[in-house]
Amino acid sequence: MSKLVIVESPAKAKTIKKYLGRGYEVVASMGHLRDLPKSTMGVDIENDFEPRYINIKGKGPIIKELKKSASRSDKVFLATDPDREGEAISWHLSHILGLNEKEQNRVTFNEITKSGIKSGMANPRKIDKDLVDAQQARRILDRLVGYKLSPFLWKKVRPGLSAGRVQSVAVKLIVDREFEIRNFKPDEYWTIDAKFKKASDSLVFSAHLHSLNKKKLTIKNEAQSKKILNELKDQKYTVSKVKKGTRKRSPSPPFTTSTLQQEASRKLNFQSARTMRIAQQLYEGVNVQGYGAIGLITYMRTDSMRISNEAREAANKYIEAEYGCDYLPKKSRVYKSKSNSQDGHEAIRPTIPGLAPSQAKDSLSSDQYRLYKLIWERFIASQMSDAVYSTVSADIQDLSYIFKASGSSLKFAGFAAVYIEGEQEQKDVNLPDLEQGDELSLEEILGNQHFTQPPPRFTEASLTKALEELGIGRPSTYVPTITTIVSRGYVEREKKQLRPTVLGEVTSELMKDNFSSVVDVSFTAKIEEDFDRVAQGDMQWKDSIREFYSGFDDMLKRAEKNTESKSYKIPDEETDEVCEKCGRAMVIKHGRYGKFMACSGYPDCKNTKKVVVPTKGICPNCAGKIIRQKSTKGRIFFGCENYPNCNFVSWDEPISDICPKCGNTLFKKKGKKAQVYCAKEGCGYVK
Repeated sequence: MSKLVIVESPAKAKTIKKYLGRGYEVVASMGHLRDLPKSTMGVDIENDFEPRYINIKGKGPIIKELKKSASRSDKVFLATDPDREGEAISWHLSHILGLNEKEQNRVTFNEITKSGIKSGMANPRKIDKDLVDAQQARRILDRLVGYKLSPFLWKKVRPGLSAGRVQSVAVKLIVDREFEIRNFKPDEYWTIDAKFKKASDSLVFSAHLHSLNKKKLTIKNEAQSKKILNELKDQKYTVSKVKKGTRKRSPSPPFTTSTLQQEASRKLNFQSARTMRIAQQLYEGVNVQGYGAIGLITYMRTDSMRISNEAREAANKYIEAEYGCDYLPKKSRVYKSKSNSQDGHEAIRPTIPGLAPSQAKDSLSSDQYRLYKLIWERFIASQMSDAVYSTVSADIQDLSYIFKASGSSLKFAGFAAVYIEGEQEQKDVNLPDLEQGDELSLEEILGNQHFTQPPPRFTEASLTKALEELGIGRPSTYVPTITTIVSRGYVEREKKQLRPTVLGEVTSELMKDNFSSVVDVSFTAKIEEDFDRVAQGDMQWKDSIREFYSGFDDMLKRAEKNTESKSYKIPDEETDEVCEKCGRAMVIKHGRYGKFMACSGYPDCKNTKKVVVPTKGICPNCAGKIIRQKSTKGRIFFGCENYPNCNFVSWDEPISDICPKCGNTLFKKKGKKAQVYCAKEGCGYVK
């Protein structure tokens, strides 16, 4: 007889088995085994929202094997992921295997290391029904919204659409931002920028015009700029004020799920789903030379910035050995989590702070190494002393105008020796040694036109940040939310930006008109708080459902009545292309399976074809146009318009520059080995 440990993935099972050794069988459930049925709602509204769970189709063989393993074991431990979703999977497993729900057989591992597994196995507990109920509340509420709203969307917009609670709010944020951008009216303003030089120093430095007669100056147009330039050109300039000092900068805290996704987007150009997939691999365990199979990071779904004393001590030991005592703060750093943080886990950190990325590099894939390096550097830096910068600012004056110049240079690296957050990166700006009374020569002066800019479109990183700040969703929901709104065609990616489609705009309008509270940010955040209260045992899960559903059901009835004679049509998008069959203009239509091009003369002309997005590139094989296309998995690639007669394809984007050797289109390769190159066979040009 042996003890059975059930986890979610084979990779995790393999790593844990190594540490538990003989007497233990470790198997994987491969995620959820029971869920609400796909073909029906599966929630009995009349019977107080009682759910009807069934075994997931295709999971029969796994369930059979798990039952067989459980029957020959004298003890079963449920070791699924340490969050609400994992707790729910353990609860469903206990039902499937006929285990006693009150038995202390639930174990959790914040990290897949020898000490993490030993600690987890030494502290088994009962399944936390409050966590299970919080997951149930979210699952059932989302099912009710989806199953009730989807038929309404089919009737009013288009068959095949679906709606989601958090997804609808995310789409609304993106649509609202798009309308802000469209309605934005830029204001013109000018700056006057000069370059000065001290006679005894060769360094030319920049300064900007700041004030006139000690009042801050605003330049609104070119005429005003020219007038000021004429007054400034032949003046004598003197340093009227110099201020020198130091500025300290503290490190960023260790990663949470949200900040990891944001920084991986900024620094590694990873989409959120890619970040979480690689983080899961690092958590579950990889074979590292000298260590064997080991989890390299702690659990990656967390909104806490807390770290254990053991991890802090290990980091301090590493910092002192590698950098010296000066790089340790006098008092250890403790970061405070946000008020709505669940704080069930530590922040995301390396499980072995002393294992530098360079030591593990040969054992990791390129993506694993880059993400581990990011997490390791952020954590180590978070425990280091402040960076100290020398600063200098100078006022440069003629009779009435004042220019300002400022510079800074790194005086003591502190945490910056290891890592600086992407948003905080800056270069040294050097000024000559200036003293009050120094005379300066004016080397150059220019008036520069500017316009105020609209707010930027959301990226995955900035949308995740917005959702977190607004209290919408939780660490486990950011990636599924963004993935869903893109896959359903409400939003599309344009490089890093998220842009609403016509379908997204129409659907969002319908939701705002008829289901205002469902897409209300504060209302949605309040529901998340209710789920947290359920998880903490302060609220019954059915109460949270009842509270939402009564108002939602009334809204649905009103919407049905108010829109009896109204439909929300998805407008066609005009194009410059002409129908080759009848000569009328082609338009882009939105069908159940995405965009397609059709003749505007329908039904007289039924010509349709795929939407083609041209690029500036010319095919190196046949001189046809290169068009932008999507693979079946949604990945962008570029191919010749003459396919299948010409089979040229490339993952790399064509650019407008021409090869200096042969005159063909150049392509831009991104990533670690970024380069611009010519794809013409036999050319070989690379920049």
